[in-house]
Amino acid sequence: MDRTRRMIAAMALLAVVTSACSSAAGPTWTFGPGATPNAQAVSSQAPASAAPDASMAMPAASAAAPAAAAASAPVADPNAPAYGLRDATAPAVLPGTTHDIDFPIIEKDITVATGFVVHAWTFGGTVPGPTIRVHLGDTVHVHLTNQGQMSHSIDFHASQTAMNHQMVEIKPGATFTYTFTADYAGVWMYHCGTAPALLHIANGMFGMVIVEPKGGLPKVDNEVAFVQSEWYLGAQGQASDYAKANQVAASPDFVVFNGVANQYKDNPVAVKTKGRTRVFILDAGPNLDSSFHVVGTIFDNVFKEGVGSSAGTPAGGARRPSTSRRHRGRSSSSAPRRTGCTRS
Repeated sequence: MDRTRRMIAAMALLAVVTSACSSAAGPTWTFGPGATPNAQAVSSQAPASAAPDASMAMPAASAAAPAAAAASAPVADPNAPAYGLRDATAPAVLPGTTHDIDFPIIEKDITVATGFVVHAWTFGGTVPGPTIRVHLGDTVHVHLTNQGQMSHSIDFHASQTAMNHQMVEIKPGATFTYTFTADYAGVWMYHCGTAPALLHIANGMFGMVIVEPKGGLPKVDNEVAFVQSEWYLGAQGQASDYAKANQVAASPDFVVFNGVANQYKDNPVAVKTKGRTRVFILDAGPNLDSSFHVVGTIFDNVFKEGVGSSAGTPAGGARRPSTSRRHRGRSSSSAPRRTGCTRS
């Protein structure tokens, strides 16, 4: 796996504090169709020995079809469905200290830009997948049911677990529960780690985890969350083009925030004038750096990969983060480790 430096923009605060998790039971949160099994109906059936690796065979349609797709972007289809606007408002912190979250793995057609449809692979039916927001020390049980046609897996960068323990193959029709304790505050990526990880990320299988400190974050007037990613288009209605995504000099068809090109140009995000705004930013890639900034102003508190700066200090304030790391997901073990930064 080639690794060059890649920029990560991601949340607020990265406290290096650990805390014992509570054993109190929490509510079940379901993302996706109402028919999704809830936590009580989901069982852990994937064997630990089924860890995804480079030898994991992919169905012919999953890797071969995108690689054989058109080398250039398809022509926009005027009859393509309109895209669904993703609300940029950051979700509230989940109540309680133990959380059961259903993540059905769903394959579906998604309009990623006006006139362009991708047959995406998703967590919860959206790209990016649902944002999970919890407190430091919370325990999270993520229940996955693979409703798709190929094997998938999941890797939470907010967790600490052996690769062959929970980053396991989830075959079509199978279920699996991934459990982790939020030991470190920050903004973290989750993604499918099945080989080739680059393709699974490029085709929509990623999302954000926000872990707040024990006491929570200071109140602000607005909170928004942005996940930057790229689309490498194949033919209309097909999966992403793996050959495009895997080029040494990546050249995506679209670089997007929250899955859809130009959605916030068409529908600007409104914030309170002279108010305080907190922005959670994650660069999911899989390839390009992010230079997220707001033209005409400066963030007076920035937490980037565990390092913070505040207004009033010699290093206080920032227009944009500058550290970067690049990821080439050529095997299931080549997942990017993107943690991040908060700007408020």
